Amino acid sequence: MRARKKRRPPSFRPVPSVLESAAPPTVQRFPADQQAVPGDYKPGDFILTTSNTFSGRLIRFGQRLRYSGADTKYIGWNHAALIETAEGGLIEAVGTGVQRNHITHYGPKEYVLVRIDSFVYPEDREQIVGFAQWCLDEEYGYMTIISIALNLITGGKFTFGVDGQSICSGLVARALERGNAIFQTTPSHIAPADLAKFFNVAAPDALGTTQALKPAT
Repeated sequence: MRARKKRRPPSFRPVPSVLESAAPPTVQRFPADQQAVPGDYKPGDFILTTSNTFSGRLIRFGQRLRYSGADTKYIGWNHAALIETAEGGLIEAVGTGVQRNHITHYGPKEYVLVRIDSFVYPEDREQIVGFAQWCLDEEYGYMTIISIALNLITGGKFTFGVDGQSICSGLVARALERGNAIFQTTPSHIAPADLAKFFNVAAPDALGTTQALKPAT
């Protein structure tokens, strides 16, 4: 009889030359009256924020089913977007599909900037952004949302989706795997709260201005 494989926690493959020369990675909160500017971020970093769209509300509902206890601090986030350019260009999956936007679009909202310096080489950022660019014009992954919701309700592990479709956090997670991030579940089915837990980013009620960036344990 084949032994059951143990489930490994999410992790980063270390990048020694980066870790030795870079400052400890951080996340940084930008309240609604503040705005990240060029120099605060690099291509390949990403933001977590909130959305009141239909898909955003559906994601938040599903996250409430998945997370309980101390982990409820992550469920406030229901949208993620990848930074494409040093000037603040974004690539994100929204209801109309994967498209470009700009970080100033989220100026009226609170968001958190997640910097990924600690687990990527400079060339990894090119791969991360290049993958996100390749996904441009994909349709939004409504079937993926349904798959995630069914798993949350039933406790099952069977996932499904449509090739060529993405959800916001799944797009970011798939792109980050072009660096050194290793997730414990199918990247395309990762929810914003999963990203928040992975990077230990509490939602607005519990988040301080700056906190250490590290994988959850």
